[in-house]
Amino acid sequence: MAEMGNIQWFPGHMTKTRRMIQSNLSLVDGVVEILDARVPESSRNPEMDRLVKDKPRMFILNKADMADDNATAKWINHYKSKGFTVIKCNCKNGDGIKGFLPAVRNQLLKELMDKRRAKGIEGAPLRLMIVGIPNVGKSSFINRMAKSKKAKVEDRPGVTRTKQWVKLGDNVEMLDMPGVLWPKFEDQEVARKLAFTGAVKDDILDIEALASLLLENLSSLYPQALEERYKIDTQGTGFELLENVGRKRGMLVSGGEVNTERAAITVLDEFRSGKLGRLTLELPAEVQLNGRFVGI
Repeated sequence: MAEMGNIQWFPGHMTKTRRMIQSNLSLVDGVVEILDARVPESSRNPEMDRLVKDKPRMFILNKADMADDNATAKWINHYKSKGFTVIKCNCKNGDGIKGFLPAVRNQLLKELMDKRRAKGIEGAPLRLMIVGIPNVGKSSFINRMAKSKKAKVEDRPGVTRTKQWVKLGDNVEMLDMPGVLWPKFEDQEVARKLAFTGAVKDDILDIEALASLLLENLSSLYPQALEERYKIDTQGTGFELLENVGRKRGMLVSGGEVNTERAAITVLDEFRSGKLGRLTLELPAEVQLNGRFVGI
C-alpha cells in the first residue's frame, strides 16, 4: 500500500466557525448538513452531534451525479433508518433540488409546522442553518435555492468565511455557515477520503502519495473505471498505477521517466470532476463484508 503522512488541517477560522454554529443555533428551527455523496459518512462532521444536539436535522447527499447510484440509495436508507431526513441532489445543475422544500415542510419541520398551525402562527418563517465541510457544495446549494449568486463559489476549500442569511421566496430563511472540519482527524482513512475529494487543501498534502492511494482504492472497488479511462492494467501498487497513468498519457521527462506529479494532479482532478465515472468510496457498515463492497 502507498504510504502517506498524517493528514491534519484545521485553520484558525474554523475555530471561529464552531463558535458561530453554537451561538446561532437558537436562531434556527433545523439544521441541514450537506454531505459528499461519494464519501457520505467521512464528510459528515462528527462534532455536529454534539453542537446541534436535539435540533431537527437533515442530510443532503450532494454531488450525487458523481456517486454510484446504488450506493447512494443504500446511504439514504441507512440515514433514514437513523431518523434523519435525507435527499440527494446535484447542486450545480439543480437535479433533486425541487425535493428540498417539500422535505423540509413534510418531514424535517412537520412537527413544528403542526404546532404553529394549531396556535395560528403558521406565517412565521422557517429558519434553517446550512452546514458542511469545505468544498462540499454549500454555496452552490444556497445559490441554486436563492436563484442568485449570493454565496461565493470556488472549487477550493475554505472560500466562504462569514455567515450570511439568505431569504427564499416561500417564507424560508437559510443561514449559510462557513465550511468547517473538526480539530483532529482521529481516523486517517477518513482524512484521506476527504483529501481525495478536495475538502483538505492540496498545498499541505503529498499529492503523489495521495493519488497513489486513490488509485489503490479504485483498483479494488472500480477497476473497470481505471481500465476504461486510462487503458491500464489495474494490478500493482498505487505508485506503479500512477506511473502507468503517466506513461499512457505521455507525461514523460528527460530520460523517459514519468512525471508522477503531473500524473497525480491529473488523477485527482479527474476523480474530483467525475471524469472517472460514478464512484463511491464507502458504504454503510451493515452492507459491507470484510471491507469489500456488497451489492453494488
